[in-house]
Amino acid sequence: MLNAGMKAPEFTLKDKDGRDVSLSDFAGKRVVLYFYPKDSTPGCTRQALAFAALYERFREKNVEVVGISRDSEASHQRFADKNSLPLILLSDPELEVIKAYGVWQEKKSYGKTTMGVVRTTFLISPDGVIEKVMEKVKPDTNAADLLEILDQ
Repeated sequence: MLNAGMKAPEFTLKDKDGRDVSLSDFAGKRVVLYFYPKDSTPGCTRQALAFAALYERFREKNVEVVGISRDSEASHQRFADKNSLPLILLSDPELEVIKAYGVWQEKKSYGKTTMGVVRTTFLISPDGVIEKVMEKVKPDTNAADLLEILDQ
């Protein structure tokens, strides 16, 4: 897992519309980069809706909100359309960025151990340095918690 103070790994992934999006596209802005397990699951939907509800407040602060999961571009498109999400959703089916940020980890569920995306949020500075790492975030409060940090 990456830590605050480290340079955020550069990446380029496809968004829900098949366009390339790179971290460097947001140079000069803060970026909320949140990793989530799966489109259209209850927790991931609540997290995305919480970010969507506060999206304009993030924009007022010159902060871009970007979500990344293993889901396909088509899955992201359906997820965004169904929930009217204004967020940028990026597809990482090869786990390149997910692993680079250290969020592909062992998870235990119902007594079984599997590998998966651990819900984690990174706040990245305008010059590409990780300011804050929030591990095992709560879907319902992640967005509000970040705004509180940004207001300090």
